[in-house]
Amino acid sequence: MRLAILGGGGFRVPLVYRALLADAGAPGACHELVLHDTDPVRLRVIASVLAAQAAGVPDAPAVRIARDLDDALRGADFVFSAIRVGGTAGRVRDERVPLAEGVLGQETVGAGGVLYGLRTLPVAVAIAERVKALAPDAWVINFTNPAGMVTEAMSRVLGERVIGICDSPVGLVRRAARAAGTDPDSPTFSYDYVGLNHLGWLRRMSDGGAVGAGDSGASGASGGEDLLPGLLANAEALSTFEEGKLFGAQWLAALGSLPNEYLHYYYFEREALAAVRASATTRGEFLDRQQGAFFSSAAGRPADAYPLWDRTRLEREETYMAENRAATGGWQRDPHDLDGGGYDRVALALMRAIARDERTTLILNVPNGTTVPSLDAEAIIEVACEVGAFGARPLPVAAPTEHQAGLMLTLKAVERAAIEAAATGSRTAALRALALHPLVDSAAVAGRILAAAQV
Repeated sequence: MRLAILGGGGFRVPLVYRALLADAGAPGACHELVLHDTDPVRLRVIASVLAAQAAGVPDAPAVRIARDLDDALRGADFVFSAIRVGGTAGRVRDERVPLAEGVLGQETVGAGGVLYGLRTLPVAVAIAERVKALAPDAWVINFTNPAGMVTEAMSRVLGERVIGICDSPVGLVRRAARAAGTDPDSPTFSYDYVGLNHLGWLRRMSDGGAVGAGDSGASGASGGEDLLPGLLANAEALSTFEEGKLFGAQWLAALGSLPNEYLHYYYFEREALAAVRASATTRGEFLDRQQGAFFSSAAGRPADAYPLWDRTRLEREETYMAENRAATGGWQRDPHDLDGGGYDRVALALMRAIARDERTTLILNVPNGTTVPSLDAEAIIEVACEVGAFGARPLPVAAPTEHQAGLMLTLKAVERAAIEAAATGSRTAALRALALHPLVDSAAVAGRILAAAQV
């Protein structure tokens, strides 16, 4: 199996390679990893890190740097899209421009996410068109943010052969299961999760067999006691994992579900914004400086690239969502969440399921079909899916509540306005995408952000 990574000079590519190395030698495992990036220095550095990772590993996938995009795509069985259009400097602008207007500038949430999408969508669609022309049988795994928006735009070219992934939902499910005293890896464990990317809710968990769809289950079979109400009523248990600490027992009891961590920006907008504005640097500025220092040092010391990368990675994980944690007491992340694994393991599980027809269940970004009645069939949603050689099929879930459906419909309108703007160049559609976002409190502010961003 040949995997091409677009954005192959990205800082987290070694996490993907680590997962591939763990699978090396298995039937149908990846035999060649092809890297493509617009930055040759970053590519050379990451290639040095991968070479160190592969040392002494039998059957380690060969690593090749592609001459260009077309060279990367030809012969690929899977294409992993993890591009960052505009680099970390672009992220800095996406965050600072909205903050200057007093609204959130996070990379995928709020005005910052819309600006990032407007810049990224034309490139992502162009990639989809080259995949369709050169590797029509390849499966595209999209991790490029904003993942739901980008996956939907690419799906208009590639249909169901593009699947979006994110590590937030699987992390939430695993943490909640452990806090409830059950094993998320048990064959009888099941759950219900529904939403859009970075906008979803865990609404039921069971360790006694699959839960019926009519009971908010993630599969069509029946049976199993719902463990979530007991967890939501247990303040001590909630205090043992990230989402419990982030949202607090009082709000979670009122909500009746466990939200994705990114919903902290919605439910605690004032506190999150205040914490971001009080920070000396934005997350984008931190990563721009941190990664710039890493790539500069590693380029001059290729033999030390791997340990330099690993130290930098740990610092990155320790500081993830630091402002949100500061707004809720300043607690530290759990050691379980600092190994950097997440989306890489989801990507590997997805590739194995498709390449070997190893049936599994994963939370993915896929076309809705009839899963959520309030959305049309083509809308990309984030739900538990059955995965196999056929691709990914969303499993039945109970209908979203009015609150959940309302937020999903609002954000879907934002995503589609951004897709329209990127496809047509319409400033009107771009303004609509910004102004409709629930974290942008004024159409006039949206207009000023759009003018200042010069997207």
